[in-house]
Amino acid sequence: MNYRDFQRSMPEASSHLRRGRSWWSYTHLDAILLLLLLVLAGYGLFVFYSASGQSMGALQKQIVRYGVAFSVMCVLAWMNPIHFRRWAPWIFVVGVGLLVAVLLVGIGAKGAQRWIGIPGLPRFQPSEIMKLIVPMTLAWYFAEKPLPPRLKHIVVVLVMIAIPVGLIAKQPDLGTSLLIGASGIFVLLLSGIQWRYVLGAAGLAGAFAPLVWMGMRDYQRQRVLTFLDPESDPLGSGWNIIQSKTAIGSGGIDGKGWLNGTQSQLDFLPESHTDFIIAVLAEELGLVGILLLLAIYLCIIARGLYIATQAQDTFGRLLAGSLTLTFFVYVFVNIGMVSGILPVVGVPLPLVSFGGTSIVTLMAGFGIIMSIHTHRRMVTR
Repeated sequence: MNYRDFQRSMPEASSHLRRGRSWWSYTHLDAILLLLLLVLAGYGLFVFYSASGQSMGALQKQIVRYGVAFSVMCVLAWMNPIHFRRWAPWIFVVGVGLLVAVLLVGIGAKGAQRWIGIPGLPRFQPSEIMKLIVPMTLAWYFAEKPLPPRLKHIVVVLVMIAIPVGLIAKQPDLGTSLLIGASGIFVLLLSGIQWRYVLGAAGLAGAFAPLVWMGMRDYQRQRVLTFLDPESDPLGSGWNIIQSKTAIGSGGIDGKGWLNGTQSQLDFLPESHTDFIIAVLAEELGLVGILLLLAIYLCIIARGLYIATQAQDTFGRLLAGSLTLTFFVYVFVNIGMVSGILPVVGVPLPLVSFGGTSIVTLMAGFGIIMSIHTHRRMVTR
């Protein structure tokens, strides 16, 4: 076969060889997902400026954190997912070790011991990185197992979930422990677990609910009681949710206008730039602003799930799917607790609320998702 015959028999390959790889392909970034994240970050900064009391200092800190987070995302997107799969069990051991260290020598603040300090580095929350490590480790475990998983494999996975969740709950950090537990459960569900196990687990959870209630701390019980009846203590534990619902309702369809919210600008709404920032958005931009934010979130989630369906191997499908659904839980829980349909558990609105480690963790997750998608032709089974 001469060269022209070879070109005719493989036109796509020949065209690819002539064109070569573009510079963009070397970044291994997914253009659609990157664009959606940039739009979300820009919208988040727009809302954050108002929620922070028009503080340029706070806005600059948030921009710096976005810069660090996007840099981490780019690095992880460039890495081959084979490395994530190989390192997953060892990273899990290190992560659990850090959680134990937090309980022993961690840094406390506001009644919680969640941070750890390493000389020469800023303090950080090991619990945040477990949001990535737990689903990554479970995806690694299932990658070499027949699916749907057998009962013994399910038990092993539940133990792997329970260890970090239990350690984080003792800090105490109920919101993060629930998110990590959800990320692990999503891997189980995506692995094709039989419905009889799901229904059995739901029954056991209902049976053990009284024990869970007795094991909760006083402030956690109060959050549940406040969720059921916030008006029982309107000037105390019910203040946050009452002011939040007032801000959301007063925004109407098109809001009071950017920087013109009364609940937030006059400091009636607590934590307006962190957990309750969506109440600021609802008051100032109204239902239109909320729907725009939800549309951006929906597009990001849809893109993540599409990438999960296109993954070449079990590890990639389970990991990308779990990280995307965990992002959905972030959105659902924050909006639910601010609007009063869920108890307040301290979950920030992703990529909008003020934060450091949480923003970096979320963007790291999207970097892993991009890596799974853009390296799919290089992944070995």
